[in-house]
Amino acid sequence: MVESFPIEAWGGIGFLSLLALVFLRVPIAIAMAAVGLVGGTLLTGIKPTGLTFASSAFESVFPYSLSVIPLFILMGVFVTHADLSQRLYDGMHALVGHWRGGLAQATIGACAMFGAICGSSLATAATMTRVAMPEMRKRGYQDGLATGAIAAGGTLGILIPPSIILLIYGILTGTSVGKLFIAGLIPGLIGTVFYLGAVRYSVWRNPTSAPNEAKPPISARLRQLIGVWQVVLLFGLVLGGIYTGWFSTIEAAAVGAFGGLLAATLRHRSLSFLPAALEEAAKTTAMIFLIIVGTAAFNAFIERTHLPETIVNYVALTGLSPMGILVLLMLIYLALGCVMDGLSVIFVTIPIVFPLVQSLGIDPVWFGILLVCATEIGLITPPVGMNLFIIKGLTHDISIRTIWKGVAPFIVADVLRLAVLLTFPMLTLYLTLQVR
Repeated sequence: MVESFPIEAWGGIGFLSLLALVFLRVPIAIAMAAVGLVGGTLLTGIKPTGLTFASSAFESVFPYSLSVIPLFILMGVFVTHADLSQRLYDGMHALVGHWRGGLAQATIGACAMFGAICGSSLATAATMTRVAMPEMRKRGYQDGLATGAIAAGGTLGILIPPSIILLIYGILTGTSVGKLFIAGLIPGLIGTVFYLGAVRYSVWRNPTSAPNEAKPPISARLRQLIGVWQVVLLFGLVLGGIYTGWFSTIEAAAVGAFGGLLAATLRHRSLSFLPAALEEAAKTTAMIFLIIVGTAAFNAFIERTHLPETIVNYVALTGLSPMGILVLLMLIYLALGCVMDGLSVIFVTIPIVFPLVQSLGIDPVWFGILLVCATEIGLITPPVGMNLFIIKGLTHDISIRTIWKGVAPFIVADVLRLAVLLTFPMLTLYLTLQVR
């Protein structure tokens, strides 16, 4: 039966089988490993597949460079235990809270800064829902605007460094993680500005969605702003160290983890939080490493089928320009983001797509940022929209339809940002050219 199909067809069947398993909610690590092992066994037999899997599994998690993953995860966990999210929110409120819609804009700004040191969109959305949602409802903000701002602001954590998803992309493709982090800064700031514009548009269209608030005294605003010094210092140390060449990416992760530990210790005045924080970090790290092992099995199978080379050759015959192919890929990623979470999208598609990107001469840093931006939109796009369901789970009395309506202007803002980054690559790459 195996001989009756072209070997490339088995690669296509494997890829479709993987998508089907993911849609059926099979854990991505198990799905990738299962497809890789079953497909490899059908092609070459169980003994060669077992030997290949054993060696590729070891080699996929052995490199020293992977130590950056648990360190950045520890940094995010410690920052959460340090309760810096409330200080960030208070500081941003001091800046813009007195504007109409200012509290929603403060939420987005706080999400951007918290995401920068947390590195997880889901953690940012969950944390800021607990911090910002009660305050906005108390002050008379409509639920649609409030939930939309939190859902969209939470996605900034996936792009503004240190981003776990950029870290994974860099490891899977061999792209410099430091350059990816630096490249995410300007797109992240553009996304923040566009989201602030979406809030202004929402308030302009429906003035009753946000109240007018009195401007607090300057002394109170200064006190709130001073409270964010730990966040600014930690963010500056990590990214500043990478940008100036003082630290390697791994050293920056270690500095960030130690800084987060100090902040959490100052907050609790003891190390009572440490066992829970270490357990949380260990579980998250184990999950990511298990996915990496599953990816290694899937990659080994896909490489045997020669599917990536077949796709590259086929695309070359279409006559499309690299930009045309890139736009097509972004449309595919937007569609996939509507039904899969971003991390799954990257793990599933990179073995197929990245060889094509390399053959077209597309800068891998630029493509990585575009890819993350596209999957980021999926976090707030129905029907899956992971951030939307996190907010729904934490605010039981708000309908999912209300959240969907509230997030619509932010989806438009995200699509506009993606179009801008596609049109002007130097917005992404300029800072990477300045790195020492």
